[in-house]
Amino acid sequence: MRDQDIADILGKVQTIALVGASEKTDRPSYQVMKYLLNQGYNVIPVSPKLAGETLLNQLVVSQLSDIKQPIDMVEVFRNAEAAYGVAEEAIAIGAKVLWLQKGIFNQAAKLLAEQAGLAVVMDRCPKIEIPRLGIEK
Repeated sequence: MRDQDIADILGKVQTIALVGASEKTDRPSYQVMKYLLNQGYNVIPVSPKLAGETLLNQLVVSQLSDIKQPIDMVEVFRNAEAAYGVAEEAIAIGAKVLWLQKGIFNQAAKLLAEQAGLAVVMDRCPKIEIPRLGIEK
């Protein structure tokens, strides 16, 4: 994906569902969520084991279908095998973007999401891309 496409996505996105959220401060999902919140994004953490708790002052939901507002982007902090199921859920809730975190590749999930009209970013991290592209707030 071209830099301009990534910049356009990050410029349009407002609400992000972060699948695979962790309460452990040393985990990438925690650090990225904290960064995105500081950048002004609305981030909804998704984790079955933390559902009902708060993480960085945000209520954690169990699954994407529990979110009652429109989601622009689903960011995936799960293993590559889980990405296909998350893509199905992202499609079902009407998300516009499926973002697979750095190190996550799943061509079947990418194809499924693209066929449903979602933009797909794989093997990238918004915490890296935002400053690299010069679009920090």
